[in-house]
Amino acid sequence: MAAQDRLSGPTPIDGPPPDVAHRGPRAPLAVVILTHNEEENLPHALASVTGWAAEVWVVDAGSADRTVEIARRAGAQVVAHAFAGYAAQRNWALRSLPFGQEWVLFLDADEAATPGLRAELAAVLASPPREVAGYYVRRRFVFLGRWLRHGGYYPVWLLRVVRHRLARCEDRGVDEHLVVDGPTARLAHDLLHEDRRPLSRWVERHVRYAELAAADLERPRAGAPPARWRSSEPSERARWWYERVYLRVPLGLRALAYFAYRYVLRGGFLDGREGLVYHVLQGLWYRVLVDAKIMERRLSRAPAPEPGRPAARPEAAPLRGTVVLRHRSPPARGTTDRAVER
Repeated sequence: MAAQDRLSGPTPIDGPPPDVAHRGPRAPLAVVILTHNEEENLPHALASVTGWAAEVWVVDAGSADRTVEIARRAGAQVVAHAFAGYAAQRNWALRSLPFGQEWVLFLDADEAATPGLRAELAAVLASPPREVAGYYVRRRFVFLGRWLRHGGYYPVWLLRVVRHRLARCEDRGVDEHLVVDGPTARLAHDLLHEDRRPLSRWVERHVRYAELAAADLERPRAGAPPARWRSSEPSERARWWYERVYLRVPLGLRALAYFAYRYVLRGGFLDGREGLVYHVLQGLWYRVLVDAKIMERRLSRAPAPEPGRPAARPEAAPLRGTVVLRHRSPPARGTTDRAVER
């Protein structure tokens, strides 16, 4: 890993990493960082963009730690907004912040713009193609101090740089995507992702994500990108794989299959112990937890059993995009339950 493209290691929460300095004219874009109790991560994110971007906005959802103090000391413009969901927070920022720039970079608090990405964005946005509405960036994911290069984790393309008047965020509880009205292009340099908080915080966060993911599967999607395998948009291909392949595998088994796909077929084992820990946690445990939450939600809706009779087994909900035709009376000879694709 190139040393100049990694912002890592212990840093006092009051100040930025010492190797980051920005000189010259500011890039013509606004950076938006959503926060809630991010005092460990935020100094690194801010250090990678303050003094470089024309505007830096921190939208805080009621942090109880030093997040707001750190943001203000770094010179960011801090706005408080009650958290109503990740997508809702992004959409509120797009529609409500008084941007003085046409372009917006969405940065998570545990992310940082690498020097190469900053230089490329400054050059591209100085004279952007008129038809382009957004840019994808490559995410470089660091876990327990190691860059995960395998298992399908590099490159991962994220739409993060958008013309704010042409952008919105799809309505999902988790794994939401930005979408734009117009063509997109790709940048050549990386966005660094490295969460510096304790691993216990990662576990807590993914328990909450599992609840949101289970709820997402039971409600219609709004503003989501279409699911198309032969699309040039990474988010549309990812949606196709998730809806047309992953969700059609039975509960529980799909988590095992997904882990085997990432860890064995996509070479996740090549990232050593850190890769093993991450893929077990995110590719197996988290996926099992989502399926368990789905089963729990179905069980809570099952009718209460009559006294003296065993509880009825909750009926599995059909997969999105499928109609289940089921005989309620004893079926005639030769008939079975069957699923018909819409």
